[in-house]
Amino acid sequence: MLLHDTGIIFGRYVRQTLRSKFQILFGVLMPLLYLLFFGPLLTGLPLGPSGDSWQILVPGLLLQLGLFGASFAGFALIIDKSTGVVERMRVTPVSRMALLLGRVLRDALLFMFQAVLLVLAALLMGLRAPLPGVLIGFAFVGLLTVSLASLSYALAMKVSTPQGFGPLVNAVTMPAMLLSGLMLPMSLGPGWLDVLSHLTPFRYLVDAVRDAYVGSYATAHMLYGVLVALGCAALAVTVGTRVFRGAGA
Repeated sequence: MLLHDTGIIFGRYVRQTLRSKFQILFGVLMPLLYLLFFGPLLTGLPLGPSGDSWQILVPGLLLQLGLFGASFAGFALIIDKSTGVVERMRVTPVSRMALLLGRVLRDALLFMFQAVLLVLAALLMGLRAPLPGVLIGFAFVGLLTVSLASLSYALAMKVSTPQGFGPLVNAVTMPAMLLSGLMLPMSLGPGWLDVLSHLTPFRYLVDAVRDAYVGSYATAHMLYGVLVALGCAALAVTVGTRVFRGAGA
């Protein structure tokens, strides 16, 4: 029942996304701009063990894609609430968990596609990374999307207007971006900032993907990154499901 209902909701929102080519391509625009205009500034700088600045920048941009894209996914749910879509779904026998998972899986598919486009562009600009590492990076993007999209939809069920939703999301995503070392390794900063960055879970994901991009898979960074990614995804889906059930969505 859950799988069937999830498939129905997933298919509905996939079809909706496919009708909006602008939505598909616009999400990857900002990371591409960083790739084109910020990446060349790092070329030749010894930022990592491999000395390849692209192996530092691209993993950060991949997770930035998931961080900002998935965090704002709840805007669509607020619109659905205002137009009566959520109210109509309430009177159907569809699983409340499926109402969340169908949306979240659509988001994960969308951002995975955008991540592929970003990596292809990075390869053209000089990125050299092992295929297993690239695939691991995609997996982390998927898990990050599941986590943040679930929490974003949960927040959207509690917030009635986009004006209230946007500032709340920004208050979380901006510090997360600055403290996670998405653009540059936090080890380059002062010690106190490096220590502070370990309080955000995104730091562990960034370090893990960067290890993967240099072909280092059996590392402490990878272990912590996998544990944090899986833990956050499980917790976020649980929270999101409870909110959907409690709200009668």
